[in-house]
Amino acid sequence: MSNNDETGTTEAPTRREYVTYGGAVVGGGLLAGCFGRQNDAPSNGELTRGQTETPDGESYSVTMSPVGEVSFESVPESAMVYSQLYADAAVALGHGDAVNSLGFSWYGDILDFYLDSLDVVSPDWESLPQIYNDGLDKEILYELDSDVHFMDPTWAQSSSFGWSQADVDEIIENVGPWFGNYYSRLNGSPPDAYAGSYEYYELWEIVEKVAQVLREGARYDALAAVHADLMSEIASKLPGERPSVALTMHNEEEFRVYFLNDPGYARSFTRPFGATDVFAEAGGLEENSGWLDFEGMLDLDPDVILQFWGITPDTNMAKMQAALESHPVGQELTAVRNDRVYASGVGGQGPIMNLFQLEMTAKQLFPDAFGEWPGYVDGEPYPDIPEGEQLFDRQRVADIINGDI
Repeated sequence: MSNNDETGTTEAPTRREYVTYGGAVVGGGLLAGCFGRQNDAPSNGELTRGQTETPDGESYSVTMSPVGEVSFESVPESAMVYSQLYADAAVALGHGDAVNSLGFSWYGDILDFYLDSLDVVSPDWESLPQIYNDGLDKEILYELDSDVHFMDPTWAQSSSFGWSQADVDEIIENVGPWFGNYYSRLNGSPPDAYAGSYEYYELWEIVEKVAQVLREGARYDALAAVHADLMSEIASKLPGERPSVALTMHNEEEFRVYFLNDPGYARSFTRPFGATDVFAEAGGLEENSGWLDFEGMLDLDPDVILQFWGITPDTNMAKMQAALESHPVGQELTAVRNDRVYASGVGGQGPIMNLFQLEMTAKQLFPDAFGEWPGYVDGEPYPDIPEGEQLFDRQRVADIINGDI
């Protein structure tokens, strides 16, 4: 990846001249706002897979912090994707075939854990190029030649990747626009150049922005209605007494600290339940970088332990639970004694994953209100739940993804 100051731009129109920017990341300026969605779905309410709502020749714009206003002459047919959120959103909105990359191929494996429960076509994630290779290689973006890059360009300029503003502008000029918002994940701090002007969004607000880019307003509205119904059911059945919970990653010796109810879309599957976060209650602990030994966890003694990122190809829940049960202190934990240690979801979720992870967390934390969680087997897909015990309609979601709105 080049980090020099050359932008590679010329005065002549570029091959991406149909995409224009309204300021935003170009030159480091920021423009935030919201562009109203146009919903021109066919009158019969049905869309075929990949069909969109934009008549040929009709340009449109979408605005999101930090990229500002981005104008399109046509719906993007190819999309560079780094994170699960945007891969999930693309599939949910009927454009999974536009995804041409992932940060890591196993992001797709995790998404398939949930997609397996739906009658939809999943992209062949293993065949897609992996974007991350000890950093973010600019040449890969040139090779992909994407119509849009679903990634936050300010994240590319963070210490994780080390891009310059010139690198970001070069891709805009010579390949295609950026469209993403990373720091809403935990409402974290963007690079200093964007401090004070960066806007944060909830998960479903980001998905709506992606729907505007893909001109899939009808699909978004239908999915958002499923989500709203699920949230309404959860709110109506939540009991007054809430369990104490540790959201953690256990490495057989220590427990990593994560805060259950923090802002940001990474906690949008745990925060709605209002459970007591034992780490936050204890005070003095640091998110992500803090660790507790067995004795420290026993002092907090949560009712439930959620293994964050517990459902991934690299997590061995059976081994982790065996380590807890065999440890002289670990076996004294209330959550271990009551068999309430669960594989939990991942923070990089999109709309499909969010629906399932909300259902999963509801059953893990409140089995009397929402039904028992059937458990998770390492390497297996999302467990079968009888139709009468499901908290949202799988067929409805599959129909929306497949275009039957």
